[in-house]
Amino acid sequence: MKTIHKPFQEKQSLELALGTFVISTILFMLYSISNENSIVLIIAWPFALSTIIVNLIMLFHLTERFIHLPNYRKDIGFKILMILSNIPITFLYYLVVMKF
Repeated sequence: MKTIHKPFQEKQSLELALGTFVISTILFMLYSISNENSIVLIIAWPFALSTIIVNLIMLFHLTERFIHLPNYRKDIGFKILMILSNIPITFLYYLVVMKF
């Protein structure tokens, strides 16, 4: 008898990854459009720090689920990659803002 495999139903990690990407992109564009206004940086740096902390918490949560739920590793691994994809994007934004 074949068992039915339901997909992993955790949606918060995908929403977190996409939400932080969209907000950080908007802040980066706002900084670029505003002729490098320092007010945008005052808003962006606390957001970036909180984003790192929240994404790390979600990464640890997903890693724990990856270890304990072997039937859902493919779904959880995809979500982990989505969270980890924000790191190089944020680093690229940082390099552009700091002028290489």
